[in-house]
Amino acid sequence: MVRCYMAPLEGITGYVYRNAFHRHFGGIDRYFTPFLTNRGLNHRERQDILPAHNQGMEVIPQILTNQADLFLELGEILAGYGYGEVNLNLGCPSGTVASKGRGSGFLARLPELERFLDEIFRRSPLPISIKTRIGFSSPEEWSEIFALLERYPMTELIIHPRVREDFYRNTPRREAYAYAYHRAKQPLCYNGDLFTPGDLADICAQFPNTGRVMLGRGLIANPWLALEMAGNPPVRSRDTLLEFCQEILEGYRAQMSGERPVLFHLKELWSYLSNLFEEEAVAKPLKRLRKANGLAEYQQAAEDLIAQCPFRAEGSEAWHKQR
Repeated sequence: MVRCYMAPLEGITGYVYRNAFHRHFGGIDRYFTPFLTNRGLNHRERQDILPAHNQGMEVIPQILTNQADLFLELGEILAGYGYGEVNLNLGCPSGTVASKGRGSGFLARLPELERFLDEIFRRSPLPISIKTRIGFSSPEEWSEIFALLERYPMTELIIHPRVREDFYRNTPRREAYAYAYHRAKQPLCYNGDLFTPGDLADICAQFPNTGRVMLGRGLIANPWLALEMAGNPPVRSRDTLLEFCQEILEGYRAQMSGERPVLFHLKELWSYLSNLFEEEAVAKPLKRLRKANGLAEYQQAAEDLIAQCPFRAEGSEAWHKQR
């Protein structure tokens, strides 16, 4: 049985979303938090990792930094909250992140990365896993990056086989994953363009010992995806989706100040969820939802959309093809 992880998506997969997802869908073995970056943790970050906000789930906090002292300080805080592992982000492709040598930008500075890894693996209070891309600008960088990472006793290596300059374009470079698959001493997890049960079957056929995958955009676009990948029939319930969306709305309303930030986050979520429905049928209701200026207007638009629009048979696969 392949273990499924939820990828961290900044602005979407915080604790409000994770709890609602876990209650209404499930099928996820590990949830990774959006990255933590602030010394001492800011209010939002602390709320996201509070044990009281993560009951009944295996949650792995992720850290984004190129400063060993900051990583170690956050590790101490997380250990104090009872966490048993921390994840290092070497994959974020954002320009503002990479330009500062963090996330995938750290992959372009291997001497600095080596010193950083030496320090955190020597002193970390928690076991460390790593999520990485295969290079900054070229897949030819991967053999050197992998040789460096392979030296450290990480709990697992999560590989998204794109380079930073791909962002989320182009096809994941499975040959780079194969390079690690045939050499790695530590457990590997595959991440990248898993949108349907068929995509998982392809990965498992190519890499038969695959035991772990991380689901990102495909899971947000189709919250039933992990269950479908486990062999459950794709029975998509409008009531379940409506209750899920309502729980997220109420959670954001309690968490955020004012309607505007709540609306922003809900509309961002619907840029994914809308692809559950047939494209022609959803176009007008989705436009109405996106133009909503208040939560009451949004809520009515969301209820009407869910009640009236037919589900698309292939779910999130079509969303993938459109982008």
